[in-house]
Amino acid sequence: MTRNEIISVLGPVDEAVIADIALTGASLEELREAFAWIGADEALINEGRAMPSARVTKLIDILEPPEDVPQVPGGME
Repeated sequence: MTRNEIISVLGPVDEAVIADIALTGASLEELREAFAWIGADEALINEGRAMPSARVTKLIDILEPPEDVPQVPGGME
């Protein structure tokens, strides 16, 4: 997955995040799925969607901020 593909899904993000995502070997579709799970996990479960794969779960871990750190508006610090 290229830098531009990652940005096309996530918008502007830190270069370290882009590198971490690229190192997973995930596909663009897997990144889209991870991004969808972050925004609507309960809705996807209620829809009957299967739980995310291990690679998608890894992407979710990269993309979600730690629970004890407040989110910065706009996604970048």
